[in-house]
Amino acid sequence: MSKRTLIIFGTAIFLVGLSTGLALANWKRSAETPHVKTLLDNQRVTVTEVTMAPGARREPYVRPTDQIIVFIDDADYETTDTANKKLVKHRAAGEIIWHNKGEDGPLLINIGKKPYRNLVVALK
Repeated sequence: MSKRTLIIFGTAIFLVGLSTGLALANWKRSAETPHVKTLLDNQRVTVTEVTMAPGARREPYVRPTDQIIVFIDDADYETTDTANKKLVKHRAAGEIIWHNKGEDGPLLINIGKKPYRNLVVALK
């Protein structure tokens, strides 16, 4: 093979590998974030369905409103609060929890083997 053919061939292999790696990195990143679907949004309430795939992470945040969370599926997850304290929690399908406006929402990771869904009812 000529030197030019080797360079073209090597460049092509590099570009295929690079594009495959970038595609896989983007796919992995999207699998790690919660999928949020708005079901209702009006002047008084926003209702979203949140799906957490195994390994999905919800980053920490401050809750902008009072919230009711209804677990549609059983959930096993780990939380890490602002003091770096970790807790493993299990929620049963149908369980309902309340959070106050201004509370810190911890880092949350689905440690279960299956995705789980919950409804977040944010009061305005």
